[in-house]
Amino acid sequence: MSEQKTTREQRRKQQMAQKKKQKKPAKTWIKRVLLAIVAVGLVGLIAGGSVFAFYASSAPDLDEDLLKDPISPKLLDANGEVFATVGSESREYVSYEDIPQQMEDAILATEDVRFYDHMGVDVLRLGKAVLANLKDGFGAQGASTITQQVVKNSFFTNEKTIKRKAQEAHLALQLEREYKKEEIFEMYFNKVLMSGRIYGFGTASKYFYGKELKDLELHEMAVLAGMPQSPNNYNPFKNPELAEKRRNTVLYLMNLHGKITDEEMKAAQAVPVTDSLLPEEERVANQDSKYDAFIDIVLDELEENGDADAISEGITIHTTLQPKAQEQVEKTLNSDIFPTEDIQSGVAVVDTKTGAVVAAGGGRNYGEDRGYNHAQDMVNRSPGSTIKPLIDYGPAVEFLGWSPAQTLVDEEIKYTGTDQVIRNADNKYLGSMTMREALYKSRNTTAVKTLKEVGTKKSREFISRFGVDIGTVNEAYAIGGISKFMSPIQLAGAYAAFGNEGIHTEPYAINKIVYRDGKTEKNYKPESKAVMKDSTAYIITDVLRDVLTKGTGKAAAVSGLDVAGKSGTSNFGGDKKGVPDVWFAGYTTNYSVTVWSGYDDNSAITTSEERSLPQRIFKEVMGNISEGQKTERFKKPNSVVEVTIEKGSNPLKLASEYTPDDKKLTELFVKGTEPTQVSEEYDQLELNAPTNLSVQYDETTSSATLNWEFEQPDEEDIDVQFEVAVSIDNGPNKILQTTNKTGLIVQNLIPGSKYVFTVTALAEDVRSAPASAELVLEGTEEENLEDPEPEEENPEENPEDENENQGGNNGNNGNNGNNGNNGNNNGNNGNGNGNNTGNNDGGANEGGQGNEGGTDGESPVENPEGNTESGTTP
Repeated sequence: MSEQKTTREQRRKQQMAQKKKQKKPAKTWIKRVLLAIVAVGLVGLIAGGSVFAFYASSAPDLDEDLLKDPISPKLLDANGEVFATVGSESREYVSYEDIPQQMEDAILATEDVRFYDHMGVDVLRLGKAVLANLKDGFGAQGASTITQQVVKNSFFTNEKTIKRKAQEAHLALQLEREYKKEEIFEMYFNKVLMSGRIYGFGTASKYFYGKELKDLELHEMAVLAGMPQSPNNYNPFKNPELAEKRRNTVLYLMNLHGKITDEEMKAAQAVPVTDSLLPEEERVANQDSKYDAFIDIVLDELEENGDADAISEGITIHTTLQPKAQEQVEKTLNSDIFPTEDIQSGVAVVDTKTGAVVAAGGGRNYGEDRGYNHAQDMVNRSPGSTIKPLIDYGPAVEFLGWSPAQTLVDEEIKYTGTDQVIRNADNKYLGSMTMREALYKSRNTTAVKTLKEVGTKKSREFISRFGVDIGTVNEAYAIGGISKFMSPIQLAGAYAAFGNEGIHTEPYAINKIVYRDGKTEKNYKPESKAVMKDSTAYIITDVLRDVLTKGTGKAAAVSGLDVAGKSGTSNFGGDKKGVPDVWFAGYTTNYSVTVWSGYDDNSAITTSEERSLPQRIFKEVMGNISEGQKTERFKKPNSVVEVTIEKGSNPLKLASEYTPDDKKLTELFVKGTEPTQVSEEYDQLELNAPTNLSVQYDETTSSATLNWEFEQPDEEDIDVQFEVAVSIDNGPNKILQTTNKTGLIVQNLIPGSKYVFTVTALAEDVRSAPASAELVLEGTEEENLEDPEPEEENPEENPEDENENQGGNNGNNGNNGNNGNNGNNNGNNGNGNGNNTGNNDGGANEGGQGNEGGTDGESPVENPEGNTESGTTP
């Protein structure tokens, strides 16, 4: 029994032995994994080395001319013709000996702090970049040294591929072997793209500061040193805020690497970046350059697409420029159309169907050295009422299905939760109106009401479809109360979508670029997308047509063109008079043109000539670029129907057959939203027949006096007329007269005839039943009357006296031989008259003077109420 027992010590040894047996396999696996990793690494290293050697073997040879001079790109217009070779302008070449030490320090601290330590490729920097690329994807972070940048800009495209990086590294190593560090730095210093068409730090020093390099101050050197990373974004002329932020980063890096002290850094950072820039009036434009504003847009687009450096690689840029349109824009902006010397304008012309920028006007007398491009850079001015189709009425049609017939009320209102009253430009409120009227008359109160109906979230969603983020929308945005919006180019692109059935393409100036090899291409054209229904696009377009015919944009109308558009005016805060900005954005089926005008220093626009300037520029540009082209009219899609409704009905209802014509309105509706209920506001008008029709015959004047009564309908403002007709001897009815009186004198009745008179009430195409009365006249024997002897002419008589008695009688015998007293048979002791027709309105008679009044050339009749007219039988 005891032999079978083991001691405590023996059990411990057995347990330890078992643990060792368990651990041994784990250690073995760890060793195997490590060996596998080393093996894979060696294989990868060998493979990588082989790939590197393979790619390096096909690298181009070093060419000193290419190393020192940038290869100018060619710009082609939409027709494939070269219109510019960027970078061929004169450059300030600076030798290494003339480069200030502090300028070199700023560049190296920013771009390549280990430049004098590495051999062309910075292994430490490369390792950091590899980790970043593993984390965020290939190309996420670069590790290019200044040497590699010189190589890349001289021999390669901007594509990020393993082949290009391998060849770039190979040539960088080779460049370091064949050239001194100072020579390589000199190449970079003079070759690097600084901004737009400016190459090299020496050229940039003159361009931005008007100084030689040796005269630059520390804060100015820091600005230039920071620009190559993003040349156009850090252009201090265009983007001073971004440039200042970048400058301060450069100063921080210089301090970090021991190139300047804390005091020097802080002092330089405290200087506003704009303080020492060359004043605009001293920037002399290159008069030999063409289409500068458009070229600036092309260069910015290259940078936005990560191809800023490609401009020095000899690329060919296929642009969207239409030379005729560009020349017209520049001609207009350099003409005498401007009412003052300092007022500025920016013009953008976009192809309505494709979104291509075909022309741009950066400003008056714009040149390559002007800096600020009003067509593209201006995104910080209020758009005024040009925003209304995009933020108010467009969303209302899109989301709420509104028709232009939608009833709105222009009345005094306040912004929600405030005491601020919303006013219209004319300081008036016009009451009830349609959405169409509200938009083409540009009423502000209705715009705010519409935004509230749509909702700020839906409104923001709609405008964001155009690639614009305006942040949180509030009620003031409805009438342009926003400080950051769209550039003229962006606004022209947005309005183009209304003219293109709701299809929007973000404006672009480059179709494609072709690299130096002539084969490699990069497509720049963005994809088009639907941003609204075609019904929304057409309904807004149809309303905006009225802006140019009866609204606020009449001065922009172009004869013979189907144009839609919207004017816009911003306001100063407070009591300052005048306005800071005026706009006009309009479009046809071919072109969308936006024009802004104002003063760069925000001075007030006060005159009508200044206010109408954008519309006059629009008319000049649109009219001339459309000449000789076929411009189709806007076409109504099947998703839109026309319906006749009763104006003012709420909700909208169809007009009934009894709706008065002035209350009928034919308007557009999104198909399926048109009203189906017929208005019952107006019933069929019922007219009572005239009553108590009487006929009194006057044998002495052969006339009959008709009188009748009539009960007026209940409706107010109904204009009732009476149609008086007669039938003679059972013949057909013939209309004698239509009158608003309740009596009529009929003359020249013939004895021996039977007369049946009818009177019918008329109003709004409704006829009453007729009232009738009969008059039978007895016949008389014909008398053999001798012709009166003609009176001898008396040359001495007054011709006027003779005319007065042409009725055949003197003033006392005016009625066909009757004396004056007989002429008063039915009158108020009136005058006799030789004529037989006229109105019983009183007054002097041509036939002679009576006692107290008469009937405007008619035989006098009795009419105590003055409600009888006179006429003759047919």
